[in-house]
Amino acid sequence: MFEGLGRTQQDLLSALLYRAAGMSIEELASQLAVTRTAVRQHLAALERDDLVVRGGLRATGRRPEQLYQLSTRGRELFPRHYHLLANLLISEVAEVIGHEALVALLRRLGEKMASDLSATRLDEAQIAAHMKEVGYEAEVFFRSGDTAQIVAHNCVFHQLAEAHPEVCELDLALIGSLGGGKVQHLECMLRGGQVCRFQLARDAS
Repeated sequence: MFEGLGRTQQDLLSALLYRAAGMSIEELASQLAVTRTAVRQHLAALERDDLVVRGGLRATGRRPEQLYQLSTRGRELFPRHYHLLANLLISEVAEVIGHEALVALLRRLGEKMASDLSATRLDEAQIAAHMKEVGYEAEVFFRSGDTAQIVAHNCVFHQLAEAHPEVCELDLALIGSLGGGKVQHLECMLRGGQVCRFQLARDAS
């Protein structure tokens, strides 16, 4: 959740989460039990990373206090269990339309996602780059004979796919549509693999 952030920065973000109107440097220093100078340094780093933004000024009777707030990106660091709703929706859809229709629906969604990302056929490196844009940690490996494979070290739908393996069809349709070919799912984290490994087989044309 807070990968790459120190303990004080994590505590600072947590403090701002509970104070939506914002907090001043003085308030943050008091709550975190650190110096104002340390708070300023941490805020500068968090602003740079677009995790914190400057809010309004608060009158104090002296010099107005600058308030700091969580940015939208900062709020996204905290857990949001969208998968719970998505899991319920998929369960209901599967019950209404059946397994085969659900698979077809997920394939269409993958194709739609691909068309939104690119209108032209892409190579493996370009596909991996687009997958990164939607949250995958993806890269290209070359096997013997210069065969390119796309390797994803995570799956943005992993929790859903554990309950509904049909969700993998969305990934396959996405990659196949972007690359203009059929996809072999050579390794899958749901089937005990360390990664998800894909290989495209394109038509000669």
